[in-house]
Amino acid sequence: MRVHPISPERLAELLADRIADLSADGRRTRVALDGAPAAGPGALADALVEPLRLRGRPVLRVSAADFLRPASVRLEYGHQDADAYHDSWLDDGALLREVLDPLEPGGTGRVLPTFWDPATDRATRAGYLELPPGGVLLLDGPLLLGRRLPFELTVHLALSPAALARRTAAEERWTLPAFARYQAETDPSALADLTVRCDDPRHPALIEP
Repeated sequence: MRVHPISPERLAELLADRIADLSADGRRTRVALDGAPAAGPGALADALVEPLRLRGRPVLRVSAADFLRPASVRLEYGHQDADAYHDSWLDDGALLREVLDPLEPGGTGRVLPTFWDPATDRATRAGYLELPPGGVLLLDGPLLLGRRLPFELTVHLALSPAALARRTAAEERWTLPAFARYQAETDPSALADLTVRCDDPRHPALIEP
C-alpha cells in the first residue's frame, strides 16, 4: 500500500490523467466517486470536469441523489432508518437502465441525467443526453460499491469514523450506522481502484494498493 499526501488541485489533475488514459481508445469511461456526503464526492466529481475537458474528453455529470427510489419504498420504515438508507434508497435498476448500460461498448450513449426528484417525489422528466465515444461519465454518491454496478474506475473517498461523525451535519447523523455497516460489510477501500483519505479536505492523501 502506498500513501501519497497530495493537494486537492493535484489530486484532480492526477485523476483526470488516469481517466483520460482509460478513454484514449475511444470507449466511454464510467467513473464512480463514492463517499459519504461529508467526504464531498460531488465536489471532487465537479473538480474533474474542466481538467477532463482540457484533455479532450466530453464529460457527463450524474449524481446518485437523482436516482433514489420513491418515498413509498425509500421511507417504508421511517425517515431515519439507517438500514433502509443502506439497502434500498438507491434505485440500482434505474441507474443501470438509464445511465450505465447505455455506456457499455456498443451502447447507444443516450443517458438520462436525472430520474427522480426526492423533494417532489416525482419523475424529473429530464431529457436524454448523448455521451459521445471517448466521453466520461462522472457519477458521485454514497454506498455505490459492492452493488455490481459496472464502472471502468472507482474512487472511494474515505473518512475515519471520528472525521465522518464530526463532519456530518446534525440532521444527517442518523445515517452514520449505515456507513459503519458499509465499512464492515463491503470494505469499500478494498473494492475501489483508488482510495482518497480525506479526513482533512485541505490535505487529502491518495492510497494505492
